[in-house]
Amino acid sequence: MKRDVNFSKIIFGGNVFGWTVDLEKSISLLDYALEHSIHTVDTADMYSTWVEGHKGGESETVIGEWFKRTPSNREKTTLITKVGAPLGDDKKGLSKKYIRQAVEASLKRLNTDYIDVYLSHYPDLETPIEETLSVYADLLKEGKVLKIGASNYSAQQLEEALGVSQTQGLPKYEIFQPGYSLVERQQYETEYRPICEKDHVEVITYFSLAAGFLSGKYRDISQLEGSVRKRQLEKYFSEQGLNILKTMDGLKDKYQAELSEIALAWTIAQPSISAPIASATSTSQLDALIKAMSLKLEVEDVDLLSKVSQY
Repeated sequence: MKRDVNFSKIIFGGNVFGWTVDLEKSISLLDYALEHSIHTVDTADMYSTWVEGHKGGESETVIGEWFKRTPSNREKTTLITKVGAPLGDDKKGLSKKYIRQAVEASLKRLNTDYIDVYLSHYPDLETPIEETLSVYADLLKEGKVLKIGASNYSAQQLEEALGVSQTQGLPKYEIFQPGYSLVERQQYETEYRPICEKDHVEVITYFSLAAGFLSGKYRDISQLEGSVRKRQLEKYFSEQGLNILKTMDGLKDKYQAELSEIALAWTIAQPSISAPIASATSTSQLDALIKAMSLKLEVEDVDLLSKVSQY
């Protein structure tokens, strides 16, 4: 059966499942998201290895339990997961042997027999790109994977992979996942966007709210003292970063919208972007994502935000 792969306007980031949100809460958030048209979920086999005592696979296991409890949710969901990040000494990379092992482990944890989008999480400098794309060709043929893509590749690595697909008749990376937001535009717009537009690669963005900075919750660097997010966030406290928040403050009343909704609506308005990824740990945070999907900023406001965030 041929299945289409469509992304919801916002993609639910699954890095929080089994980490800052426990199983039952994660399942209720997934139900709520799906009821409100957020039908795409992004995870990875390595979520959440950064937590003490976690081995990876925690997020996939939660999603698998969700599918197990309500099997009909699987058909309604576009599922993205990733391979290649280190899970242990011999569990990493993009070799044929390891991808074969990793995809079976992911399918088992996810309680499904196919993955809509399978991403190379990080480039593997030890494995020829032909080898990686060849094993993906087999998985696509077997129907275990419907589309492939990449994340965290340099522009050169992405271009090289696309070139190999073309010259050797191997499947191509159809989806690319870069970091991109109002406070971090330069790399995507100058390096990746020209490649993705030229080669018709769909783009879904991570860090779309800049680790929460664009929610406007943090206005002073002193608020970050003792916070786990300090390392991620402190770089945004520049004159420009604060000016972006101030500009969005000026639009709040006009749109009756929170800052995070405005920031995501700006990303959605970028013509080369299919959908931003954002996480949520409560229904009120999910409500902001849901509202952002239907928030249409006027052209002059999109331009204003582009101007204040210009690199």
